Amino acid sequence: MQIGVIGSGSCYDDICDAAFRIGQLLAERNCVVINGGLGGVMEAVSRGAKSRNGVVIGVVPGKDREMANKYCDYVIATDMGHARNMIIVHSSDALIAVGGGYGTISEMAIALKEGKRVVAYKPSVFLNGLILAETPEEAVEKALEGLK
Repeated sequence: MQIGVIGSGSCYDDICDAAFRIGQLLAERNCVVINGGLGGVMEAVSRGAKSRNGVVIGVVPGKDREMANKYCDYVIATDMGHARNMIIVHSSDALIAVGGGYGTISEMAIALKEGKRVVAYKPSVFLNGLILAETPEEAVEKALEGLK
């Protein structure tokens, strides 16, 4: 399974710790982690997945693959800016949002509109259809629920 993990390019408080743990848990479940490839939540989830020998795909906004964080195994350079959110959504079987700002909100909205399962840990807004999780463990369980 390919699980998108979305969130802000900067981390604060327990958001980075939660993203790191989500990465670990997804790797332990043999899921490929897809994210925006940059810093913050994206780097934390990538680092977590790699700590458990997971596979990480970073979908970066620019045309230079070198802009990706060092924990990405594969990098897709889009030169599409925020439009790369569509690639992340459509390449993911389900998504987990960790905190986040406007970019994360747009990804959640696109995913929900496309009928994808979207689980949110400490979201900045609530959207109809969003599944809330209180812990990283619950976020992963709910994201994987019903997927084969």
